[in-house]
Amino acid sequence: MTISTLSFQMSAVSQMDALSQALSKTQTELSTGLALQNAADNPVAMAQVNELNVQLSASQQYVTNGNLAGTNLKLEAQALTDATNLLQSARDVALQANNSSLNASDRQALATQLEQQLQQLVAIANRQDSAGNYLFSGYAAGTQPFAQSGNSVSYSGANEVSQVQISAEQRISAGDTGSSVFMNIPAGNGTFTTSAAGSNTGGASIGAGTVTDPSQWAPGTASYTITFSSSTQYQITDSSGAPVTSGTLSGTPGAPNTISFKGIQLDLSGTPNAGDSFTVAPAGTASVFSTVSGLISTLSSTTLNAAQIATQINQGLEQIDGAMNHIDNTQASVGARVNAVTASQTTAQSEQTAYQAQVAQLSNTDYAQATTQLSTEELALQAAQESYASMEKLSLFNYVS
Repeated sequence: MTISTLSFQMSAVSQMDALSQALSKTQTELSTGLALQNAADNPVAMAQVNELNVQLSASQQYVTNGNLAGTNLKLEAQALTDATNLLQSARDVALQANNSSLNASDRQALATQLEQQLQQLVAIANRQDSAGNYLFSGYAAGTQPFAQSGNSVSYSGANEVSQVQISAEQRISAGDTGSSVFMNIPAGNGTFTTSAAGSNTGGASIGAGTVTDPSQWAPGTASYTITFSSSTQYQITDSSGAPVTSGTLSGTPGAPNTISFKGIQLDLSGTPNAGDSFTVAPAGTASVFSTVSGLISTLSSTTLNAAQIATQINQGLEQIDGAMNHIDNTQASVGARVNAVTASQTTAQSEQTAYQAQVAQLSNTDYAQATTQLSTEELALQAAQESYASMEKLSLFNYVS
């Protein structure tokens, strides 16, 4: 078979070009540290690298989300701690005020302290993060959640909060709304409230009461009135006026007495007059602000008698305790979410290390192998060039003298 000079030259040039391209690719791998430059190098490996990079990017976003959520949750936790401390101070003031020896001026001075604490409580509920977003406004992060007018406080924030993805399987609330933290708190003891009629003339006050047998208590809209026909005789009627039970105070007149019915127990202090009455009603809800505001009104009043003041202070104390317990539960939830963020970030960082290792294994240059390959390719190209040069010199004219 005869090979033409042109065919030989084209074949030789093509071979040297291929060797040159391979050498250039190896040099690029060594200079960049990447063995996988494009999909053509290894389509399967490139697809795996792309998928790993997607997972890596998602994991990094989860960490970013977690950092933002964790920061806000820690700010919220501090605000809740400060609110609890302030409510404890307000409780101390209320306890100090629950003293029949105080005069109107003394009570007004304590009411002034509570007014200052109410303002501080509103300021805590209106706290912002470093970007100026309100912690307790929910979705409406740019809207100030609480506004105070006198001793009345209203809420203007959203009732939903942002949900943040902190892992492929987990989303958490990045905060809590002001309505859930400060506004909608069970009143009284959480089950029912007690109150004294404004027309009472006796010296009896009633406590917040407790549930002793939940199976007997009628939940929902049931309310009851305790009416005294004398300083010791009483009758209890329901909201329709139907008799429930009657009884006699068994303790020493003026000393603490207990009234029990429908699975609840009420503590009565002092001596009632005939015609005095007390009401037991479903708890409903109250805000921490209205609780403090109610105490301010009680201590500022010039028309309430000592028994009515004591009853209302007892109610306020019970509601402050309920508010602090509610905030404590919220704080526990915040702590659990912070822990969830920490755990998810630890997992994400481990995953990212694994993803990066797999990407490196698939795409990074093996320097030892590439260096050996470079030497081999350089020798092959050099040999091909020398062979081509030698063949180019071959001609019959070289042998004609």
